[in-house]
Amino acid sequence: MPELPPILHAALAGFITALLFSAIPVGPINLTILNEGSQRGFRWAMFIGLGASAMELIYCSIAFTGFSSFFAIRTVKAVMELFTFVFLLFIGAKFLSAQTVNVPTKLDAASQKIEARLGEKWHPHSAFMTGFVRVSGNLGVLLTWIVLAANVMAHDWFEDTLVAKMACIGGVALGTNAWFCALSYGVSRGHGRFSEQTLLRLQHISGICLIAVGIFDGAHIVWQMVKHRTF
Repeated sequence: MPELPPILHAALAGFITALLFSAIPVGPINLTILNEGSQRGFRWAMFIGLGASAMELIYCSIAFTGFSSFFAIRTVKAVMELFTFVFLLFIGAKFLSAQTVNVPTKLDAASQKIEARLGEKWHPHSAFMTGFVRVSGNLGVLLTWIVLAANVMAHDWFEDTLVAKMACIGGVALGTNAWFCALSYGVSRGHGRFSEQTLLRLQHISGICLIAVGIFDGAHIVWQMVKHRTF
């Protein structure tokens, strides 16, 4: 099988990463789309997703371009690989043990304050701005993209060039929009049949997936240690 061109490889890495991590957590935007889509239809829910994707793309760009030189340091790469492993296991366990759909975190209070201030300043009345403001006030989204960018770059999934990073960010745009559009269509066709129990079950599945990814990440770290005989 022929190897993919570097640019396409970078775009595919961004697409898969965005698709997985947009779909896995039952976060504020997913819940907003589920609630609004069941009441106001596909078009309204889709524009909420487009607004959310636009802000996620800004955070993703900051993570990939603003921290690239920092992630290039060998010691930092090793630390970030370990941190990502712990982060995925911690978040996965939190989702898996959740008793309600909303899993509170220490960032929630700060994020709610920021979102409230942005709402007062921008007065989002359109669906697009609703999604945009909700993500812009969510500090967890920025933290998640910093961790994901560090993990992707630490594993050298694509070349450390501006063109490759732009291709990866383009893949992220496609991935997030694909998920939010699919979710909007699904909930608009389902007419609100997503019960609290169904969402909680999805959250538990999300936790299992995150733990599985974390274990895979841990296995990769061990393999690298054995390969380079660092212990």
